Amino acid sequence: MHKIPVTVVTGFLGAGKTTLVRHLLQNNQGRRIAVLVNEFGEMGIDGELLRSCRVCDDDEDPNNNILELANGCLCCTVQEEFLPTMQELLKRRDRLDCILIETSGLALPKPLVQAFRWPEIRTGATVDGVVTVVDCEALANGQFVGDLDALEAQRQADDSLEHETPIEELFEDQLACADMVLLTKVDRVDLATQKKVQQWLQKELPTGVKIVPCKQGEISPDLLLGFNAAVEDNLDSRPSHHDTEEDHEHDEDITSVHVVLDQAFDPAELVNRLQSLVQQYEIYRIKGFVAVPNKAMRLVVQGVGNRFDTFYDRPWQPDEPRQTRLVFIGRSLNLKQVSASIQEEIHSR
Repeated sequence: MHKIPVTVVTGFLGAGKTTLVRHLLQNNQGRRIAVLVNEFGEMGIDGELLRSCRVCDDDEDPNNNILELANGCLCCTVQEEFLPTMQELLKRRDRLDCILIETSGLALPKPLVQAFRWPEIRTGATVDGVVTVVDCEALANGQFVGDLDALEAQRQADDSLEHETPIEELFEDQLACADMVLLTKVDRVDLATQKKVQQWLQKELPTGVKIVPCKQGEISPDLLLGFNAAVEDNLDSRPSHHDTEEDHEHDEDITSVHVVLDQAFDPAELVNRLQSLVQQYEIYRIKGFVAVPNKAMRLVVQGVGNRFDTFYDRPWQPDEPRQTRLVFIGRSLNLKQVSASIQEEIHSR
């Protein structure tokens, strides 16, 4: 049987990887795509968001095609988490056209690609290409990531993380392994700034790697898929700072808190309250689904620092509880305090 092509989507926290993958699934042009999501936290918000795209047939379980690897940084749990999942997927490769792997914001791409040299995977799959997602707005502001505190919180909370990587080196590794760079959030800067960012970024990239501006993940699958790069066979041309890694200690105070409320919220009021919570507590990332009064659609909310995005993704299902479910990632968070703070603000209005 043919080797199934695998596209690795890498990039920092909040750069827009999930938005990109979601758009690709919704515009798959008939391709049968499996997705591996390397999510942080116990509640799989990103995985559920992707499942809502309905890429599977009506009689097919979407959990078969969209899988979450939630137990730590993917490049550090390759053998324990990634290998058995890939082996199961390869048993079904006659029913798949390609696989997407969305890494966490901390993952080094090279160790993951090296796993495709293992005999258990090599005969059945090949890395078609590596796509690195870069936040244009962050670079315009002199940063590699929109919220450095959020990235650090993710790093400290991951007990499986085996590399302590300076953000500059992690960024360089993601660029060095790329076959293409997607420059996201270009609509948040003016054209002159975008051009300056692209000119600087191009100097940091290997020769021949193209930069493609992208808004809201809207890009043709023909650009993302079909590189035929066989990346695992030419890793020597993709240098990394971190071919050897050292252990480091972790901050156990960084946690994720999951709030589930049988309550509907006005979107503007809720975002205002969440922004207030970010000031009150050391919260680095917020994401989840919201029930909105008199709305048949489910609202998605995603926040990095003080910046929040919301959109309606799909109708609530008849047998689905219309709950508001949010994940908070931060330092020393208390479930009761966070939950009470959200409800008290709404009740006071």
